[in-house]
Amino acid sequence: MNRDDADTLLAGLRDKALAAPDSPGVYIMKNLRGEILYIGKAKSLKHRVRSYFSGLKDVKTRHLLARIGDLEVMVTGSEAEALLLENNLIKRWKPKYNINLKDGKTYPVIKLTAEEYPRVYRTRRIVFDGSRYYGPYPKVGQIDVYLNLIDRLFPLRKCRGPIKDKPQPCFYYHIGRCNGVCAGKISKEEYQKTVDKVRLLLSGKTEPLIRELSAQMKQAAEAQSFERAAVLRDQIAAIRSLAEKQKVVDFQEEARDYIGYWAAEGEVRLAVLQMRGGKLVGRDSFLLGNASPGEEFLPEFLGQYYGGRDSLPQTVYLPAPQGAESSGEAGGESAPPGPDTAPLEEFLRALTGRPIRVCLAHRGKHARVLAMAAEAARFKLEGDRERRSRAVSALQEALGLPNPPRLIEGFDIAHLEGNLTVGSLVTFLDGHPQRSGYRRYHVRSLEGKVDDFEALREVVARRYTRQLNEKRRLPDLILIDGGKGQVSAAAGMLRALEAPPVPLVGLAKKNEEVFLPASRDPLLLPEASEALRLLQAVRDEAHRFATSFHKKLRGAQAVTSVLEGVPGIGPKRARALLERFGGLAELRAAGPEDIARAASISRQKAEELLAYLRREEQEES
Repeated sequence: MNRDDADTLLAGLRDKALAAPDSPGVYIMKNLRGEILYIGKAKSLKHRVRSYFSGLKDVKTRHLLARIGDLEVMVTGSEAEALLLENNLIKRWKPKYNINLKDGKTYPVIKLTAEEYPRVYRTRRIVFDGSRYYGPYPKVGQIDVYLNLIDRLFPLRKCRGPIKDKPQPCFYYHIGRCNGVCAGKISKEEYQKTVDKVRLLLSGKTEPLIRELSAQMKQAAEAQSFERAAVLRDQIAAIRSLAEKQKVVDFQEEARDYIGYWAAEGEVRLAVLQMRGGKLVGRDSFLLGNASPGEEFLPEFLGQYYGGRDSLPQTVYLPAPQGAESSGEAGGESAPPGPDTAPLEEFLRALTGRPIRVCLAHRGKHARVLAMAAEAARFKLEGDRERRSRAVSALQEALGLPNPPRLIEGFDIAHLEGNLTVGSLVTFLDGHPQRSGYRRYHVRSLEGKVDDFEALREVVARRYTRQLNEKRRLPDLILIDGGKGQVSAAAGMLRALEAPPVPLVGLAKKNEEVFLPASRDPLLLPEASEALRLLQAVRDEAHRFATSFHKKLRGAQAVTSVLEGVPGIGPKRARALLERFGGLAELRAAGPEDIARAASISRQKAEELLAYLRREEQEES
């Protein structure tokens, strides 16, 4: 696009911004191809949208504005409706410039499945299938204590899938770690009672559980069933011992979450402290990708964090804005729901189906807990930076580099027996992924052949030809996912380009060997080395980025072939529909008018396409 066209486009966007109504709603920013880049909500669309085209902007906003080709606004009846609509649209379209909620440490949780005969186990993968999740647990030892206790006191089945009738129970039954449901050793009603006890234990509601077990122990003793009474006595002692290990107690039963955050140098780290039954039962940490400190990122975070969650608090405490006056409860500890928190409460109620009170803590104990959460976020964020800095220095020393490898570029190749060969480039700055520098490449030179070396030569040539021609900064280190052959291929291409000397290494997955162009033998770094962990992070990210792109292309190829099976839909229209809707599920959910507009076909043809896709879905089912 030339300068005149860019100026015309910007003027048109400004006109749309000026025409935005003074009402709550959602605004959608798209590029010239119609792809959604950013979705935001506003109390006043008029003021929020206009603000993008006036005043100084941070790096992220400037990046976004340079790519906007269209602006669309959607008016809602209230600010809470705008929050809910924004949340739904973000989850559907996953725009590039909205915040990317990344778990700081993928803490494990305990899953109680939604099966007819539930199971309980540890997992790091959350699937919203009706199962209940408890946690997260920052310390793995803490989760093992719970699972071992459940295994001893309230054993549930270990086998996966539907219950199959067996003549004899499995080994776990004979060692007291399963109740033998598959062999009819326990009724469905009794099994459910055991599940209820597990649920009470995991929810932190140990007192009702202890009272119930105490009553059973008394009954067993009165019936002179002393062995049964002794088992119950041991269960009660174990549960009490577990409850006493909780460190933070405030003697209030209300379930509360405290959300504090710390922002520095373009990054925002959040910490969530979970209080249940008067005890601190969980801590969680998140890094917000793409968030800027000046943005209202908390509503978007709340939508992502609480959407689909089973274990919900009664109250969420957020830090009060600086300089805000307290008009709260006795002691001035927090502000009651007001004009700022009411839309959030309405939003959370619509999102979760349950009332959640939102309070802004000004002073007192709630503000102190929030300060503790903010301090945890600060400590985590500064610790991340310090650890990354150490890793960069360690890598410089391990490889004998003349300069610290602050900017690292990593490459990988992905294909399926030569089909849809793609390359990936990822960039790390000061040990941290810089997603704005990521690139994907369709490899064009192979024509279906399997040749990773040639694919790598093409990708390296395309990347550094452009960097050299435009006199852009070259990396301090290039990392190749592979061994000696891949390193030699990349080094040969860099020599052919007459590029300035850039350190180049390969990292092979099999034995984590580091290959250098000038050395015959690989370098083996200690397994616990921070230098090796940094190289692994770059290599693994390049691999993930390449394989995700390849999977997307395979899925797109499958969708395109399905669409081309519809009379009147050729390759061009199939690609247009795929770009507009993303996949078959989204296409089936679309209206015929949207489909007709995207594919430039009649409404009747769009209805025929929808009918065809729905028949295909039914046949597959």
